[in-house]
Amino acid sequence: MKIRLLFVLFAVMFSVITSTAASKYDNPDTIVVARDGTGEFRTVDEAIEVCRAFMDYHKVIYIKKGTYKEKLVIPSWLQNIELCGEDMNETIITYDDHANIRITLGTAEPRTQPMGTFRTYTLKIEGNDITIKNLTLENNSARLGQAVALHTEGDRIKVINCRLIGHQDTVYTGVANTHLYFKGCYICGTTDFIFGPSTAWFEDCTIESLVNSYVTAASTPKDQEYGYVFNNCRLIAADGVDKVYLGRPWRDYGYTLFMNCELGGHILPEGWHNWQKNREETARYLEYNNHGAGAATESRVAWSRQLTKKEAQKITPWAVLGTDFYNHCK
Repeated sequence: MKIRLLFVLFAVMFSVITSTAASKYDNPDTIVVARDGTGEFRTVDEAIEVCRAFMDYHKVIYIKKGTYKEKLVIPSWLQNIELCGEDMNETIITYDDHANIRITLGTAEPRTQPMGTFRTYTLKIEGNDITIKNLTLENNSARLGQAVALHTEGDRIKVINCRLIGHQDTVYTGVANTHLYFKGCYICGTTDFIFGPSTAWFEDCTIESLVNSYVTAASTPKDQEYGYVFNNCRLIAADGVDKVYLGRPWRDYGYTLFMNCELGGHILPEGWHNWQKNREETARYLEYNNHGAGAATESRVAWSRQLTKKEAQKITPWAVLGTDFYNHCK
């Protein structure tokens, strides 16, 4: 009887101890990550793992300067998390997968096949209400295929003061009817390096083309009012790059608008490409009040359109993203 009682007491004590340990990070405090061991964790993934599911408070994972070679997922059951770097240029999360790496699938009869674009991410965000801030996120694979740095699937995602670096397919906004806000970011790539079906507002961003190709490849659904809106952004190019299209529609009804932007001389006079699949019949490609050597409108393709002042006044971040979300972005 005594032995049984001792066993029960031990089980209760163990339960209390493990319960306390499990709940240590169930609070709105900041978690510190540092490669040099001066934080609570050495990797970002470890910090993400201790966050409680469906948090109703704001949790900051503060990442000190350093290079973190990690392939990360913020899963769908996590929300209200902020990944905040110590320094935009010196806090670097990097990985190097690309679409043509061969991977093994299946167990009974395993087979290999190319990884494909949508598994190549460095960071994949499935959860809602996630912020990434003050850091560099890159896919630094060689140019051997599509290679995504940031892959988003959640809603109400904010990307503030970040460097998003890659080649083909750098930023994939992967789910329709989700809303994203990019502010003060640097985004570079080669081909279609901002692509997908989401609604996204880009404010005060610098967009650099690394080769002659295409900047955007929107796949906006027909029933979605907005796709990509670039406002007060600056489009630049690497040395020798002089033939770049603003975008081509990955799917019918692709929506992209550049307004109040500086368009460098690398932007082709025709501006837009139809992907040679008759998508000019449905593409929603718009411009308003742009300036710079690439902003002349005389030779734009006939199926793109310049907004009127009255039309442009209706396109605001709160109209595009929703008032509640945008109020949290400011």
